[in-house]
Amino acid sequence: MNKKILITASILGVLAVILGAFAAHGLENKVSAEAIETFQTGVRYQMYHALLLLFVAHSSYLNVSVKRRILYLVIIGVLLFSGSIYGLSTNTLTSFDFTSIAFITPIGGLLLILSWIVMLIGFIKIKAE
Repeated sequence: MNKKILITASILGVLAVILGAFAAHGLENKVSAEAIETFQTGVRYQMYHALLLLFVAHSSYLNVSVKRRILYLVIIGVLLFSGSIYGLSTNTLTSFDFTSIAFITPIGGLLLILSWIVMLIGFIKIKAE
């Protein structure tokens, strides 16, 4: 499980760096400064959760079941939250109207929050040594 988490964290991190550079350089003069800042919000949250997964993979305090739940919550949460933000902030560049699926952004955010709560509960359940 730790290997899957580490690979996922690495992929999310690499993509966050690439997308951050794309926002700074590739979107300049194509979308508004506000849209670039919105795009960067998606990048930041993606990177935060890549770092969270690195921590989770190396934590000996969390059991495999908790780690698995956190992994899936983060993957789906980042796809819905950051992914929808990427689409919404570049909406003017595509023929698809991303505002029609904007409702998935808060769902993704909720899943990211739940990943932290699952981790918290896992730590609370640690038996005193």
